[in-house]
Amino acid sequence: MSTATDQETRASAPSAEEPQRFSIPGTATTKLDAAHWRARLAELIDTYRVPGASLGILRDGAITDVSAGVLSKATGVPATPDSVWQIGSISKVWTATLIMQLVDQGKIGLDQPVVEILPDFKVADPEVTAEVTVRHLLTHTSGIDGDVFTDTGRGDDCVGEYVAQLTGVEQNHPLGATWSYCNSGYILLGGIIEKVTGKIWDAALTEQLITPLGLQATVTLPEQALLHRAAVGHVGEPGADPRPTPQMLLPRSAGPAGLITARTHDLLCFARMHLAGGVTADGRRLLSVDSARQMTEHQADVPDPYTLGGGSWGLGWIRFDWNGTELIGHDGSTIGQNAFLRILPGQDFAVALFTNGGDSKGLFQQLYAEIFAELADTAIPPKFEPPAEPPTVDITPWLGRYERASLHTEIFLEDGKPVLKETAVGPLAELDPDAGSHELPLVAVSDNLFAAHVAEIDSWMPVTFYQLDNGARYVHYGVRANPKVDN
Repeated sequence: MSTATDQETRASAPSAEEPQRFSIPGTATTKLDAAHWRARLAELIDTYRVPGASLGILRDGAITDVSAGVLSKATGVPATPDSVWQIGSISKVWTATLIMQLVDQGKIGLDQPVVEILPDFKVADPEVTAEVTVRHLLTHTSGIDGDVFTDTGRGDDCVGEYVAQLTGVEQNHPLGATWSYCNSGYILLGGIIEKVTGKIWDAALTEQLITPLGLQATVTLPEQALLHRAAVGHVGEPGADPRPTPQMLLPRSAGPAGLITARTHDLLCFARMHLAGGVTADGRRLLSVDSARQMTEHQADVPDPYTLGGGSWGLGWIRFDWNGTELIGHDGSTIGQNAFLRILPGQDFAVALFTNGGDSKGLFQQLYAEIFAELADTAIPPKFEPPAEPPTVDITPWLGRYERASLHTEIFLEDGKPVLKETAVGPLAELDPDAGSHELPLVAVSDNLFAAHVAEIDSWMPVTFYQLDNGARYVHYGVRANPKVDN
């Protein structure tokens, strides 16, 4: 078992199709000061009330891992580099990679209707049932309500059962009309993988990615995670000391959208394969150069370019714009755990951070700003916030109720000032003990863009209002489109 002082170094081997892009083990341009980053991580988790965290840095083919804090405040077990954490929605990039492998094999097409692959597939809108494609699902443009967390049990048939129960699921927006983060679409992609491969998603993931990459601590089931030092999520009101969550996991059916558990080293091995154009460290090609490239290319614009620091999406990957520097990556959130991955392709540089509660986003913002400035000469965008002198903007056209499967939103005036009230509903609300109603004051930033103030952590959330060509009105925040229901 590793200790908090361990440092792991690996490097890629050249593929037969392209030149080597990484250093030989131990020959990175400048050896990282692991002790410095370990100490800095320990300082910052205290500042942001994060119980424990693991940090991994990939540079010139070498991976450095450090950890700090505890895996659970209930047990006091220390976090170490070999600890495993829930990576949440970063799992979507793994599912997207499996899909692109099937594209490489000629077994499916990106623009192939889903119903051609899954003949029994059906959602509430018959037009969407007939026309939604694999690409729509990969790019979050299907419009299928994305936060339907139906628990279909712990059996190996859970993904198939989830897909079968999509029949009554409504649209957040018309097919391809805008963009809204869609967990349901990625579980549906898991169903496609199972249908085409004849294997459950977990087995396909293991056979096609985990084993070929040589990963030692990447799993999908809780009984597998228990064989490792596993982090426990912590929850609580923002600004308060977090406590261990009473609910460890999302339903198993959510696997293709967010149930991979891994250590930072393993995630960076996955990232390194993508940086190398689809080739593993031992020279095995898992993904074609073309598919690896397509995954990073622009596919869809996002109505809110502020929340994630980027205005567009690829096939699985988020495309970030940091003051003119392009990155790819993804974030992940489960119950009390958050994960962050940022990749700088031009410099063969990537950073992964796993946390288990507290103000993880504040920790991410400060730590990544320091790491990228010092090691990659790259500046992270500043936190989103309103101007010192907000403009006068008429919010009257946007007052009213907005609804989607897991959240109801109301925009109203209180003493003449705009307020956003959000209320969690459905299975997701039941999983989160702190879910409920929250009222957030809004401050104008520009026409149709406001900032919602989260007082507990003194942070601002972008809130964007817009209208589709068909006249439907939306409020977009939390990377979701929320349709107005009282036009």
